[in-house]
Amino acid sequence: MLRLGFPVIGVTDLDRATAFWSAALALTVSAEWASPTWQTLTTSAGERALALMVSGSPADPHPRQHLDLVVNTTAEQDAEVARLLGLGATQPDWEHYPPEPDFVVLADPDDNLFCVVDLSRAPSGP
Repeated sequence: MLRLGFPVIGVTDLDRATAFWSAALALTVSAEWASPTWQTLTTSAGERALALMVSGSPADPHPRQHLDLVVNTTAEQDAEVARLLGLGATQPDWEHYPPEPDFVVLADPDDNLFCVVDLSRAPSGP
């Protein structure tokens, strides 16, 4: 039976990406699922959550697929955006924000875009 696995992010600096995403999402580096060009990050329960793969191509400035990281309140969103910026994320100029967005677009240290979504303001609600 076909199952959905976990997201894989292409990166140019595997060590830097591993440090960022481990700290950002409180994930653990898995020694079992690792190679010089691949790193799997797991939850505290040992479940695979995110993989990082060395890629020679640049990050897409307008990706069709991206990660949404979610929080429950605007205060939580503000705090998490500040924390992620402190870990090395950047906040690109994003020209596609709708009026009164429920999300903030950030980029990881490899310029891969992701969003921090405030579910209390999301169109579908929490």
